[in-house]
Amino acid sequence: MSEKPIPFWEESYQDDSVVTFSMQPNATVREFEHLLDRQARILEVGCGEGQNAIYLAQQGYSQVDAFDLSENGIAKLKRICAAGNVQLNAFVADLTTYSFEGSYDMIICFGTLHFVSKEHWKAFLTRAKEHTNIGGIHIMQIFTDVVPASDDIAPFAIGLAKDGEIKELYAGWEILQFKSYVFEDEHPNVPKHLHASNKIVARRIK
Repeated sequence: MSEKPIPFWEESYQDDSVVTFSMQPNATVREFEHLLDRQARILEVGCGEGQNAIYLAQQGYSQVDAFDLSENGIAKLKRICAAGNVQLNAFVADLTTYSFEGSYDMIICFGTLHFVSKEHWKAFLTRAKEHTNIGGIHIMQIFTDVVPASDDIAPFAIGLAKDGEIKELYAGWEILQFKSYVFEDEHPNVPKHLHASNKIVARRIK
């Protein structure tokens, strides 16, 4: 029996001299953070090294939670926070079994949902919507099957969405932004490759 493959990010999460994805927050976080006050409760799902969560905490948001399945990723995030005196709550969790404690004003997730089955990410988003305050924002990004999964993630990308599929889950919410696009990407020791993606920003209105 062949060994289960290990994703490339697990190695780079253990190397503090390497940036696995980006040191900068996602541009969409910057674009929509003005909708929140500094007391807003924020959750990042699949945070990895935590560039989004760290950025928000640095902007003065005092209730930032962030989780990832990777113990190496959370350990690295905690090291970065300690070095920069950044205060946030980072922990290891699995989105397929995650149980919400209270409600949030913003829930964000980038490049993570497609790594669980479609059944699981849809169930998670249903729970996340239920645990979002009225007026709260979701920023969700998921890879789609418009182009095949690249070699670096193909063994793990078991839940690629159909184009526009994630938008259907936000019926009854105000859609502030929806984008369908293909982009070029690269990571440490991984050649340039393409991903197809959907990104949605939605606000709970009732």
